[in-house]
Amino acid sequence: MNFLTIGHRGVMGVEPENTLRSFVAAQQAGLDLIELDLHLSKDGALVVMHDAEVDRTTDGSGPIAEKTLEELRTLDAGRGERVPVFEEVLDSVRAPLQAEIKDVAAARALAALMQRRDLVGRVEVSSFHDEAVAEIGRLVPGVRTALIASRYGTDVVDRAREAGAATLCLNIRRLTLEVVEHARKADLKVIGWVVNTQDDLRLVRALQLDGATTDYPEIKRTARFTA
Repeated sequence: MNFLTIGHRGVMGVEPENTLRSFVAAQQAGLDLIELDLHLSKDGALVVMHDAEVDRTTDGSGPIAEKTLEELRTLDAGRGERVPVFEEVLDSVRAPLQAEIKDVAAARALAALMQRRDLVGRVEVSSFHDEAVAEIGRLVPGVRTALIASRYGTDVVDRAREAGAATLCLNIRRLTLEVVEHARKADLKVIGWVVNTQDDLRLVRALQLDGATTDYPEIKRTARFTA
């Protein structure tokens, strides 16, 4: 079984998260997949940022939804990087992407882009929100989807199946063998997050997960040697 290493917002442990610089570094490190987050700007652009507000990761303040793309472009996202739009990421790296969406509106905007650029084979779509996962699946036939969960029980498997997700991305702090076995019976893949230490890596390998989301590129080098 191939064990996937997924760069969390690029390699946010060493580069400014969700920036082109971070995504390029993740690709250069050989990570199998690059995870990023999408929000809609005031004028409907799919911008790459984790939080709903710009305060934590830029030198600006306020909600993304209240700013135009032009206004967002004036912000420093770390080390002089600008807030990217999703299409810039597509053009800057070749690696497969896992795009996390926050709501149904983002699902619809992403669906239009995926269809226009034929991205079904390259982009997996994830969300904490069941309805967003279901919506992207309805709009983009054949899209691979993942349900993310932080606080959960075995019911998360039923939620994933109802939303049409093929993968669960689960917080390893709450992960149990019971949840993993329940997921396997439902033919779901399981990815653990966030895996940043050797102890974390030993846990996800012991549970025989399909992969790990990490902030650090060295996890890629050590994962192959950890049983």
